[in-house]
Amino acid sequence: MSGSKKLLIGKIQGTQGIKGQLRVIPFAGDASSISQLNEVFLKSPTGALEPFAVVSAKAHGKRVILTLRPFDNINQVLHLVGREIYADRVSLPELPDDEFYWSDLLGLQVATSDGEELGELVDIIETGSNDVYVVKKDGREVLIPALEDVVLSIDLAEGRMTVSLPEGLLDL
Repeated sequence: MSGSKKLLIGKIQGTQGIKGQLRVIPFAGDASSISQLNEVFLKSPTGALEPFAVVSAKAHGKRVILTLRPFDNINQVLHLVGREIYADRVSLPELPDDEFYWSDLLGLQVATSDGEELGELVDIIETGSNDVYVVKKDGREVLIPALEDVVLSIDLAEGRMTVSLPEGLLDL
């Protein structure tokens, strides 16, 4: 394993067919970030990152169908369902200025445009229509829709996200 920083890029949702293919939920907006990789790392139950060569990775709707070496039948990959997939940061494609890898967003401090501190972005939920950012502070959880008119700015260098919350969101 190289010394490059590993980023969480997806999760194995299930198997696909009988030839050892895996159905993956990508955490990077679209499938292209995974389909360009030669190697991925699967997180084992013990927490270790195990390297696997990518045989093929194809977009399938919002998912990726991934084939890893040495697997070639469904029985060999059943135990991989539910595992997280990581990649070397240096092997991932650069994203446009307005797109981010989930792992870059996790840990950001979130505040409103009025300066109210909402807490730390601790999770991201994929809903299909848009992602939802889970922000926690002092045991309170706020769910923020990841929409252009809600997320005003993201400053990775400062570790901050500024949002404009829909009316009444904090009253829920």
